[in-house]
Amino acid sequence: MTATAQQTPSSTATPGGDWRARLRASRFGTLAVLAVTLAVVLGAAWAVNRPVEDKSDGGVSTVTMTGDRSGPAPKVGQPAPDFAATTIDGKQVRLSELKGRPVWVTFGASWCTACRTEAPDIEAVYGKSKPAGLEIVSVYINESAPNVQDYTQRLGLTMPAVVDQDTKVASAYRVLGIPAHYYIDSSGVLRATQVGSMSEAKMTEQVRRIGG
Repeated sequence: MTATAQQTPSSTATPGGDWRARLRASRFGTLAVLAVTLAVVLGAAWAVNRPVEDKSDGGVSTVTMTGDRSGPAPKVGQPAPDFAATTIDGKQVRLSELKGRPVWVTFGASWCTACRTEAPDIEAVYGKSKPAGLEIVSVYINESAPNVQDYTQRLGLTMPAVVDQDTKVASAYRVLGIPAHYYIDSSGVLRATQVGSMSEAKMTEQVRRIGG
């Protein structure tokens, strides 16, 4: 009699089995999945809530304007929009009354890193060009007078500083990012604008072009 050999069924699974199923079933796999999920959630939260201040491309900080924007926007080659404001030491400043002298209007804020970085250069250019008649009006957006006074004292800034708490002046000039610079010649005509931080050499060149 011929014995019939009994064959045991052979496994058709790949060697080592389904690694994904084992990973999901293991404690390590569960922790790994949770870690990846947490990293994705944290990354998305950072992307939504990251500061808008120090953008690497040009050092521009975005700002929101709430003042009146119904008037004509400033345009190079046209008279600069007139404005009146009070400096932090209580003096009245009106742009139209500065006609006859070159004027450099800057917009910034004490919390703006790029503004703080270039402030000493602005002060240096002011010191060199003030004897030639240059006027600088530094407008601080959404700031209180005591805060700006403390800021300018700490940095040793001497140019006139104006608090634009309701963004009235900045809105008239259509400022959307700071630091922002407006160069006005002695006849009151806007000759150049710049959004973003500037080198001292570029500041000096722009001041020279308006007669400072």
